[in-house]
Amino acid sequence: MAYSKVSNKSQDKDVKYLSKDYNSYKNKLIEFTQTYFPNNFNDFSEGNPGMMFLEMAAYVGDVLSFYTDTQLRESFLSLAQENENLYNIAHAMGYKPKITSAASVDLDISQLVPSKLIGNSYEPDYDYALNINANSTFTSKEGASFYTTKDARFSFSSSFEPTLVSIYQYDGSNNPEYFLLKKTIPSISATLKTKTFTVGQPQKYLTLELFDTNIISIESITDSEGKIWNEVPFLAQDTLFEEVENLGTNDPELQQYNNQTPFLLKLKKVPKRFITRVKENNKLEIQFGSGVSDKADEQIIPNPDNIGLGILDGRSKLDVSYDPSNFLYTKAYGHAPSNTTLTVKYLVGGGLKSNVSSNTITEKETVLITPKPNLNQSMLNFVKSSIASTNVEAARGGGAGETKEEIRMNTMANFGAQQRTVTKDDYLIRTLSMPPQLGRVAKAYIMQDDQISPLTTEPNRIPNPLALNLYTLGYDSDKKLTTLNTATKINLSNYLEQYRMLTDAVNIKDAFIINFGFEFEITVYKSYNNQEILLDCITELKDYFSIDKWQVNQPIIISEVKNLIGAVTGVQTVEDVRFENKNGVSLGYSQYKYGFGGATKNNVIYPSMDPSIFELKYPNTDIQGRVTTY
Repeated sequence: MAYSKVSNKSQDKDVKYLSKDYNSYKNKLIEFTQTYFPNNFNDFSEGNPGMMFLEMAAYVGDVLSFYTDTQLRESFLSLAQENENLYNIAHAMGYKPKITSAASVDLDISQLVPSKLIGNSYEPDYDYALNINANSTFTSKEGASFYTTKDARFSFSSSFEPTLVSIYQYDGSNNPEYFLLKKTIPSISATLKTKTFTVGQPQKYLTLELFDTNIISIESITDSEGKIWNEVPFLAQDTLFEEVENLGTNDPELQQYNNQTPFLLKLKKVPKRFITRVKENNKLEIQFGSGVSDKADEQIIPNPDNIGLGILDGRSKLDVSYDPSNFLYTKAYGHAPSNTTLTVKYLVGGGLKSNVSSNTITEKETVLITPKPNLNQSMLNFVKSSIASTNVEAARGGGAGETKEEIRMNTMANFGAQQRTVTKDDYLIRTLSMPPQLGRVAKAYIMQDDQISPLTTEPNRIPNPLALNLYTLGYDSDKKLTTLNTATKINLSNYLEQYRMLTDAVNIKDAFIINFGFEFEITVYKSYNNQEILLDCITELKDYFSIDKWQVNQPIIISEVKNLIGAVTGVQTVEDVRFENKNGVSLGYSQYKYGFGGATKNNVIYPSMDPSIFELKYPNTDIQGRVTTY
């Protein structure tokens, strides 16, 4: 067989790589042909059939260039235009776009309870105080349904979650017969829907698709055996915090605090878990884990011989598989459902039509009630029938889902924070946003742990240069400052654990309360009534020193107080303002003494070096005013 000899020498041709569109490709191809094939092809008129091949090559180059640019653009969050690509990038960065916006409003829910003679007075019989569970629905006269997001526990009352009590009806002897209890509960415009999926043989990373309009969230997934599947941010997360009722069966030591802290935060393992992913065209993907083995993971015990060993083929998987439990090839990403029926309950709603007017959410739709056992059934039925609702304010916030630009901005913000507490402000926001049923923090202040103080002053203290001291206070039932109870502190510790940086250590401590009172003297214009002006001044001072407006380590600026008094209509001059410390547990004040004279500098009263807060505890008696006459 004869072979033709091919020369290794070829003419180097100058190829231009800057063309990006059809005309550029065509002109460069003509220039290339004129340069390197002048004798073979020199007729570049439109009627020449050879131009068809040049133009087709330019067309192909233009199309390929377009798709190359588009694919590159769609891979960047700041440039992507397709919804599907934006959703995928957002999901990869830990953010879930919202395809609808639900209106929200506070619902005033009320019920009647019979009276009960306690001692010499009639009080509400709280045995008939119902627990209206979260997920109850009420309907507006304008058509939208509203879904409660927390329980209305009428038997529980605190400064953050008060139960308002009033006499509703008197009996023939002019004694209270029924009391009206009212709670204010947050709600969103949503409707609960249900869909079932039949699952056969186990499949790794099983994905189910939920098609509906304006899906807000997945509320629950249960299988035919009654097992609950929990939603997690990512499948590698195998634990969740669960709120359990503060009862003796759950924690006998913390049960004593259940009046202020009705629920405890507990950590639980969630092998049955799933994640959700928003897709375009109102589609929501539900994805489960990869665990398809019939044997429990606990049967595989890690030891120095099998750490990193994959049980499938005996080869090392240390650099391949990820398992937060035992380093082995197990159900690290959760179980996969098999041979069962999954019942998915989800919320849909939102939109502009959900922004209903005030006093229109008055119809009961589905009210989930948990009463106490062994009650008179006739009275219980009457109490249930008395449940009513209304919205004092109009519902707001309903609308379409996030725009492309909003998805971009929110994704970047979420990725930067990564749901972690990084700065001091992050810790304060997380502390103050702890759910009220876990105990509520009213005031918080955080600072670096002081390493200068000698250990002799705190012999049990362990120095930690990475520690943060979180100083907290709560409210009592009268909205006076008090220290947090042990149950609330434990809940706060567990709550912050979800967001705490690995290297941070947080010491939860009590801030100090400095109670005070003050006297002031003013002169009043002759045309005004002295007592009326004095009362106006006291009213302004009560509002100024309202505990809602004061924070830990905030100083008292005396000049501001004088200006406040002087701005009251009718006040001619402010003669004097004198502050004094109030202390003594027997008198209802804080136990701590504080020298206001030594703490005052340039008309500013500074708090102590230890984190503390000024509290005007009894404004009706601790503010003393006097009108001076000449």
